[in-house]
Amino acid sequence: MQAVSRRSFLETSAAATALALCSQTCRANAGDGMAYGLVTYLWGQDWDLATLIANCEAAGALGVELRTTHAHGVEPTLDDKQRAAVRDRFADSEVTLVGIGSNERFDDPNPDVVKKAIEASKEFIRLSHDVGSTGVKVKPDRFHPDVPREKTIEQIGKSLNELGKYADGFGQQIRLEVHGQCAELPTIKAIMDIADHPNVAVCWNSNAQDLQGAGLEHNLELVRNRFGATCHVRELDSPDYPYQQLINLLVKSNYDGWILLESSSKPADKVAALTQQVALFREMVKKAQG
Repeated sequence: MQAVSRRSFLETSAAATALALCSQTCRANAGDGMAYGLVTYLWGQDWDLATLIANCEAAGALGVELRTTHAHGVEPTLDDKQRAAVRDRFADSEVTLVGIGSNERFDDPNPDVVKKAIEASKEFIRLSHDVGSTGVKVKPDRFHPDVPREKTIEQIGKSLNELGKYADGFGQQIRLEVHGQCAELPTIKAIMDIADHPNVAVCWNSNAQDLQGAGLEHNLELVRNRFGATCHVRELDSPDYPYQQLINLLVKSNYDGWILLESSSKPADKVAALTQQVALFREMVKKAQG
């Protein structure tokens, strides 16, 4: 019995070592870990859950962030049975439920408003855990008259730390979308310097502010080490943002998260349009790897 146990142990250890080595080497190129999916903003906001999953499968967009208030109906009001049904529906599909997109923000000068936003975010964290996704998107938002910018930055950062600690108990990531008046990357970096909990991450959002100052590469580098599992883009053929450069930089840094389309247009055939974006993403990654 002792010899068998030893042999079993050695075989198990060898398999674990091989798996670890494969995770490092089986991806032939930097950027192979990136995948493309959809935020249910505009193109998915009117699809119920079954339609959303079917359309994403048809288009090859195999990850999704579910924005609150949309037709899929995945909200904190769901009971345990309904949450399990959502989890099972995704588990039975090709589509990964990447996260929940809340609309909570922590910039308000009124501490009661901030406390309410934190508690609402905790409800989204529990929801995300129960339906099988891995994180919740939140926002920094704006600055207010007669409130020093540094005070608002500190307030947002501390709120994120509280949520990061809470989310850690549910295996969830807090994803701060680069958003609103706080979207300048030095501001996001200042927030993240305070929000130093390892479970708090940046969700890049492909804003015009990314190109300000020293430019895209510099601004990306300010926060790249805090990237989480999600990165938002608009349509990759949009002429007003250098998406190939962004993809180049993400591939160069070997980002392995989800590139999620947060669309800005309303095509007549959204599935066909999404299919085209998936193909364009693959072309851009291949070019970046070339």
